[in-house]
Amino acid sequence: MATPTAVLQWTADANEALSLSLVRAPEDKASLWAREVYEGFHPTFTYPIFGEEEKIYGYKDLSIQLKFASGSLAQYLNVQYSEKLPSTSTVDDIEGTISKFIPPDYYTDEKKFLERVEEDALNFKPFGQKIYSYTRAATTLTKGKNVAISQVLSPEDEETVDFEVYHSTWKTPGFREFHRRMQLFVLLYIEGGSYISEDEETWEFAVLYEKRRRRSSPDVTTYHFVGYSTLYPFYCFPERVRLRISQFLILPPYQQDGHGSALYTAIYQHVLSNPNIAELTVEDPAEAFEDLRDRNDLKMLITNEKFMREGFGPEAVSSNGGKVAHGRIKRGRGRTMRAGAGKMGPPAERAWLEKWRIELKIAGRQFNRLIEMLILKHMDPADERGLRAYRLQVKERLYRFNYEILMQLDKQDRQQKLEETFQSVVADYKRILGHVL
Repeated sequence: MATPTAVLQWTADANEALSLSLVRAPEDKASLWAREVYEGFHPTFTYPIFGEEEKIYGYKDLSIQLKFASGSLAQYLNVQYSEKLPSTSTVDDIEGTISKFIPPDYYTDEKKFLERVEEDALNFKPFGQKIYSYTRAATTLTKGKNVAISQVLSPEDEETVDFEVYHSTWKTPGFREFHRRMQLFVLLYIEGGSYISEDEETWEFAVLYEKRRRRSSPDVTTYHFVGYSTLYPFYCFPERVRLRISQFLILPPYQQDGHGSALYTAIYQHVLSNPNIAELTVEDPAEAFEDLRDRNDLKMLITNEKFMREGFGPEAVSSNGGKVAHGRIKRGRGRTMRAGAGKMGPPAERAWLEKWRIELKIAGRQFNRLIEMLILKHMDPADERGLRAYRLQVKERLYRFNYEILMQLDKQDRQQKLEETFQSVVADYKRILGHVL
């Protein structure tokens, strides 16, 4: 029986052993800046493939290379090691295991794979209909949170990079096969992620690509995969649908550059432009995605001049992006109010809120949270009645949302729990607002 030390010698961390690469043709690599690295990154999770412990047994100096053509996502798999134990039931069959999760046409001959990369660089084009685009200066492709997405740059500048989002369904020619190569990233980067069923015909997809001109041949453009989202429509009475974001990911080489916000914006604009969609919802969002959603939804509301003017009064909209000017406090009839205050109150006028929520196609709980953030940001701290009204407005929503849990407590504990939740929510609102305004 092997000792614990011997077992460790033959055990590798699957997340470290597995290396992923988005491989470009040589001429496309020559068009990159030194800071752009799209090869040799690692997965966040491998437990769907190698088990809960994310360990691989039976090898020394293990290196697993899984490479993708940067556009078509054609795959190449190579397993290397310095030593391997004799094959037994305890020694992991690495290629056999990974091959269960990828299409069978993957390459094991690197020369043939690189030939495919060069061929696809010129021939691959995105699937479906383009629904959104934006442009970045190549020199700004650096790592940094909350990067602003420029919509238009001079097309004459050869050092600009275009990004395009395409909408597809299972019926889009060629997309089903492309998705089979793409879906592995869900397992590797979304906790609890799983493959969706191709038998459910209603799935929709939004895929983000980088569109790059070659320095050596500016008239040649190539496409490179950045990330994607799966979308599922649910019936919404009487004749429309709610579109739910199910899976959403941006690959690590493109993260922290604002591309997640761009993809979310593309999906939201698609929802707004489609009269058959009643609202956009999200399935069990991770904390990072919830923050991304909050930031982008807030920016959308703040830049909506009509909404801000109606909500906070005629002085609500300024030339610097929709910030609300704090008015003087007026006192009358025993009620404290801000000069020029609008429908936001507090308390906010419910009928007005519902009208805007329906028009903006935002789910109810999310819209209420956004309203609470905006009121908090623009409420005068000297307005005691306003602060009390705000606290009651937020607590009422929290009470309804957590009703079953709260009703299990006695009155005193219920009030204490509600107050603790309120303070936690307000603290989180301030954190989010700090990234937006």
